[in-house]
Amino acid sequence: MTQRTGIGIDVHPLVEGRELVLGGVVIPFEKGLDGNSDADVLIHAVIDAMLGAAALGDIGTHFPPGDERYLGIASGVLLTETQKMLKAALWRVEYVDATILAERPILRPFMPQMKLSMAKLLGLSEDSLNLKATTTDGLGFIGRGEGISCTAVATITRIE
Repeated sequence: MTQRTGIGIDVHPLVEGRELVLGGVVIPFEKGLDGNSDADVLIHAVIDAMLGAAALGDIGTHFPPGDERYLGIASGVLLTETQKMLKAALWRVEYVDATILAERPILRPFMPQMKLSMAKLLGLSEDSLNLKATTTDGLGFIGRGEGISCTAVATITRIE
């Protein structure tokens, strides 16, 4: 059985007038993440981890930020398209682990809903997905509340 692991990282600034969407879940907050799509850093990091593991480039190659086809698109749609790319290349996702870095809002109350949403999007059981959230203890742009980032790892297996 051939397995590979990929790492993905995404960062977006927090701005007024946008919804905050993480893992396909709308999080009540006074700001949202800025980007061409819904700017879901969790899904974007997972997409990059999946693409990296399969040696298929990165999210910007497949879904360019200036492309109007993706303006305002739900990142879950991009994740579904990425799943199709992996399947066509004879890979399937086995496990995903991700850490969101955000000073605010406190994400712990939303983690079960985010995990369920991501498991459904990825077609994984909840025990094949781990999500964590932490702060930077006030340090850097995240600590100042200027943005949110996510780092994800995806393990994929060759479809035989």
